[in-house]
Amino acid sequence: MKDISSDDLGFICDLVRERSAIVLEPEKAYLVQSRLEPLAKSEKLGTLAEFVRTLRHLPYGPLHKKVVDAMTTNETSFFRDLVPFQALREHIVPALLKQNRTIQRLRIWCGASSSGQEPYSILFTVLDHFPELQSWDMQVIATDISQEMVIRCQEGQYSQLEVNRGLTDPVLKKYFLQNDRGWKVRDDVRSKIECREMNLAGPWPAFPKLDLVFLRNVMIYFDLHTKKRILGNIRGLLEPHGYLVLGASESTMNLDDQYERWTISGTSVYRLKKERDAFTHAVS
Repeated sequence: MKDISSDDLGFICDLVRERSAIVLEPEKAYLVQSRLEPLAKSEKLGTLAEFVRTLRHLPYGPLHKKVVDAMTTNETSFFRDLVPFQALREHIVPALLKQNRTIQRLRIWCGASSSGQEPYSILFTVLDHFPELQSWDMQVIATDISQEMVIRCQEGQYSQLEVNRGLTDPVLKKYFLQNDRGWKVRDDVRSKIECREMNLAGPWPAFPKLDLVFLRNVMIYFDLHTKKRILGNIRGLLEPHGYLVLGASESTMNLDDQYERWTISGTSVYRLKKERDAFTHAVS
């Protein structure tokens, strides 16, 4: 197909930024084209230029949302980067067990959860190493901007290639059942995750107070204002003893001075500043 025009590229970038706060730079033209051409074909709208022309003449609706979904990055794998899950196993969950022993309640949110590998990795870690939590009031919430990804997370269905990326045989055999499409997370395990559609840049739905937030590898795509607003929203939801886990290249520095960075198990986590003494006591 013919390369996307600068005008059409600008329209798509503006649409994605307005609806998701994801910033697409002009040099991303190839990415835009490679992701939208299959969509134009599936919608039977001819060339990419004709597809964008249709978008321009329609009020915002399902087709525009498909474009935004197509432009969000859904690269993920089970136990991606390893060290955050080591920190979860060795420090974070043990500290939360101590903190919440009396109320026996745990609230975890995994934002930008894509097709579900990350929230399931969190859940597998908890179930494998902390069986006492089976009797707790535990809620794991997984959200993503893409309806398609939310559905995939709910289904818990993965190909052989996907389970090969990060899963060991013992974990695979313990939490999955094989079928003609690959591997599916067992129903009793899937039921422990609540999957929701959510735009981090839009109005936030109601959340419980949270003990742990995983929001990895998504802040890098937002503009400065949106990053600050997201961190402020999380601060309002995070329990005073709570933890925030960001991606390796992400930080709260120069965005929100109410967080402090802590290095545990080779990865950075963030706590509310007033909890310095509580954190030191909890992991000692």
